[in-house]
Amino acid sequence: MSTYKLVCPHCHGKMRIRSSDGTHIFLRLAYLQCTNEVCGWSCKAQFEMTHELSPSGMPNPSVQLPKAPLSVRRTAMKRDSDNQMDLLEAECA
Repeated sequence: MSTYKLVCPHCHGKMRIRSSDGTHIFLRLAYLQCTNEVCGWSCKAQFEMTHELSPSGMPNPSVQLPKAPLSVRRTAMKRDSDNQMDLLEAECA
C-alpha cells in the first residue's frame, strides 16, 4: 500500500491533513498544514475522484465515473522504481 506524499510548496516539508469534509461521493475538502514549525503554512485542498481505472468487485449502482483513457491507466500502472520486479516477471524468471 502506498500513501500520497503531500509536500509544502514553500519549504518542501511534509504536509498533514488537519481535518477534512466529504462534500460529495467523489469530492473531499481537506485542510492541510505544514509540519515544519518554522514554516507553518496551511491551505485548503480538494481531492476529487474523476475516472475509473479498474472496475470494483463489489459495484455500487450509484457510483458512475467515466472510464479512464488507456494512456491514463498505463500511467497509473507504472512502478515507482524500475528495480522492483513485476509479480508476473518473478513467476517467469
